Parts: sequence; C-alpha cells; structure tokens
Amino acid sequence: MILTGSKEQLFTAEIRQKLDEWIAKYPAAHSQSALIPCLHILQAENEGWLSEPVMDALAIYLDIPKISVYEVATFYTMYDLKPVGKHKVNVCTNISCQLNGSEQIVEHLEKSLDVKLGETTTDGNVTLREVECLGACVGAPMMQVDRDYHEHLTTEKIDTILAGIKS
Repeated sequence: MILTGSKEQLFTAEIRQKLDEWIAKYPAAHSQSALIPCLHILQAENEGWLSEPVMDALAIYLDIPKISVYEVATFYTMYDLKPVGKHKVNVCTNISCQLNGSEQIVEHLEKSLDVKLGETTTDGNVTLREVECLGACVGAPMMQVDRDYHEHLTTEKIDTILAGIKS
C-alpha cells in the first residue's frame, strides 16, 4: 500500500484516486478537512488498522503536521492502531444497553468467541470490543459487526450473526 519516494509515490494509484476524491470536496488550502474519510480509506486498505507509517504518509500527502493525523486517529474509537481481526464486533455497554442486558450479551459473545473484550480470536477472524455508545438506544441491547448494526439482541440472534461471519 505504501511506497517510498515522492509524494505521488506514497500510495498506490488506486488509493491516491480514492483519497483525491475526498480531498477535492474541500477548498485547496484545507486538505486537512478530508482527514477523517482519508483515514477510513487507509484503514480499510491496511487490513483494518492504521500503522504509524500509514499515518505518517497521509500527513505528507495532505501536507499537514503528523500530530494532526495522530490526534484524530487516537481520539476516535473507529480507528484501530494495532492489527485487528477480519471482523470487528463492537458491543455497546452504555446505559440503555446496560439496562437492557448488555452484560449478558458480552458474556455470551466472550463465551462464543472464546475471547475477552479487547481481544482477537486465535484465527484472526473476529476482534471483540466494548464501545461506549453507538447511538441506537431504542434498539438496546445492540452491537455493530463491521458496519452493520444489530439491535434487540438475544443469544439466538447473536449465534446467527456469528455463524454468518465465521463461514
């Protein structure tokens, strides 16, 4: 994904095209405005996580200080700064989900996946994470698998969802 050399060689042509589509949406002097979507693109292209070389290359590409990239990447939980599983399972444990049984949901997920929160399955397929809020309180308890929301969870629903990502 990352190449060495001039600014034009930092990323593959395909990745540069995706980044440039977002950068073009903002005034020329404000390339930093495209930082969040660019981080999403690079994370997807880098097996689901952002390495320091990837973030450094993006800072050069956007012509912004490296710290500006690191501030955003470390602030938001949607960015991973270490390798993760092929699938990310985010379980909400905030108040609405907690009142509706998220503790039992976490227990079931941990047992089914044989991991604890923050860990990745031994086959590298699933990373299980606790998140503070996913903004779907009306559907509590809920979780996010990759980009899909699953609400009104039961152990049966979880088993069906996990079967879908294990196959």
